[in-house]
Amino acid sequence: MRKSLLILALCSLLLVPSMAQNIPVPLNYTKIYDYLDELLTDGVIVRQTAVRPYSRMQVAQMLVEAQSRDSLLNKRQRDDLNFYLNVFALERDTISDNYVQYTDHQTFNLSLANPQFSYITKNKLFKMSVEPILGMDIYASKKGAIIKRWWGADLKMDIAHHISIWGSLRDVSYNGKIALRNKYFPDNAAKIDGAKLTKPGFLNNEAGVQYKEADYGGDFSDSKGGISAYAWFGSISVQRENIRWGDSYHCSNILSGRNPAVPMITLQLTPCKWFQFDYFHAWLVSNVVDSTRYYVENNTTGGTEREYRPHNKFMAANMFTFTPVKYISFAFGNSIVYAEKNVQAAYFIPFAFFKSLDHLLTKGLGVENQNSQAFFTLTVCPVEHLKLYGSFYLDEFKFNRLKKSNPEKNPISYMVGFDWSGWPVKGLSLKGEFMRSYIACYSHSIDVLTWESNSYNMGHYMGDNAQSIYVEASYRPIRGMVIKLSYTDDTKYNSYAYLRAYRSGGTKISEGGISETIAQKPFSKAIFRNSIIALDGIYEVHPNMYLRVNLSYNNARGYDNLEQSIKSEDAGPTCDAQYYLTKFAPAWYHGKNFSALLGFSFGF
Repeated sequence: MRKSLLILALCSLLLVPSMAQNIPVPLNYTKIYDYLDELLTDGVIVRQTAVRPYSRMQVAQMLVEAQSRDSLLNKRQRDDLNFYLNVFALERDTISDNYVQYTDHQTFNLSLANPQFSYITKNKLFKMSVEPILGMDIYASKKGAIIKRWWGADLKMDIAHHISIWGSLRDVSYNGKIALRNKYFPDNAAKIDGAKLTKPGFLNNEAGVQYKEADYGGDFSDSKGGISAYAWFGSISVQRENIRWGDSYHCSNILSGRNPAVPMITLQLTPCKWFQFDYFHAWLVSNVVDSTRYYVENNTTGGTEREYRPHNKFMAANMFTFTPVKYISFAFGNSIVYAEKNVQAAYFIPFAFFKSLDHLLTKGLGVENQNSQAFFTLTVCPVEHLKLYGSFYLDEFKFNRLKKSNPEKNPISYMVGFDWSGWPVKGLSLKGEFMRSYIACYSHSIDVLTWESNSYNMGHYMGDNAQSIYVEASYRPIRGMVIKLSYTDDTKYNSYAYLRAYRSGGTKISEGGISETIAQKPFSKAIFRNSIIALDGIYEVHPNMYLRVNLSYNNARGYDNLEQSIKSEDAGPTCDAQYYLTKFAPAWYHGKNFSALLGFSFGF
């Protein structure tokens, strides 16, 4: 009897209606995300925006929803809608239509104008597409020129409406010989920083990568993909992708997706329109040496060398998202970063409150707990054309720290923002964000437990004790084109070492133990600031074929921090303005600079 019931349950899972192609839309496909945000702000569609990436099928469903309400769209929005419906044709069980193509209009299409091959069987049970990836950006300023090139391929497959398989590879290189020889690049940092616009310590919104050393500048490869099993109510997958939690147009303060993608097991449940649940367990990269784990390597002298391995580092997180009424969406969740020898089975419980499990597993041992967090978001569209949002990241929180008499401040981060779109001028929008992160936010006294992977902060790129202001005005004159004028003002304040409080005999004073650190006055002493004015023009000529122009002016400067303090992370006689400028910004951005970028790409 039990076997019969099990077989019946499995058969029902396979027979129920299901979504097709549960494949994530990369976060760097910003054009489609911006378009969907515009439709949401204009009241055309309803969708939570705090958890990304969306799946390709979710995007297709939103486009079909917009198509059913096309009377609310202007001409340019209709043109964009028809364009994106063609991009997501396979998700609608059709073949895309292009300009230079070889196709039977039913099962296959080989396109040359926007290089792509797509195929679908007549019974719709197998779908696939293959796209080349090719692009180049040329950066230029008075300090020289940097050429960024990338190439690769992208594959997507869907089998029987229940299995999705996808993968992509991008090989990226930076050539900056002129910039490398320029005196603006410090000799001792040329091969480390060089033409690379980002490394873990830099405070900018460039995507984090793991560079390979090269004399001509630097390069890296990025391979992403996964396999997913799904039905109408949700999916479970093994994948390596970037994710973003927290509403933002510039950089989220919860999970920004800026750090290099990590492998993870994910679960998403969407049993009804007003509720979505997301969970993942990830394998992070600690970049912290474990002195107990090493390989033994033979050398030419007849001896051996120890090659040490990094500490294990894992993360589990969940997010509950509710849309109780049409224009209100809120979400809350929690996470834990832990560094046990092996994965901990308790953290595979998707709906768990991880801090409680952590206390159960470690409290009785008298050892330091793992690093747990909580967060929540709120998005409201009070009137048509206006979206308000906020997100809060709680590294540690106590109510008595809210009293004015208590010098301690909770190590939290918050962000608030707005999007005013489509009125009084169609296609015009104004956005603004304000972010603050307090002292010790994202940090930990144990290096392996920080809110980082590959040494990149997984939250906002400015880190703790920092502030960021972002304002953007954008205009969409025709289909596929957006022109953006933005202003960014980032300020980093004094860094404080995350130190536990111990008595002279070595006994820990308290579990919190960081009162001296978080009792310092936040946002009081600026050590780095970068102001950026940028004009961006992006045009999607054909699906996944882009032209981009960027003109920007930035002013990056450091400030002296010569006062000696045991609480300061690096204050002292050598910590002058140049020290902090070099620490937080690549030489390309030092001082006042005007730079230009010209780029094109197939794929992203």
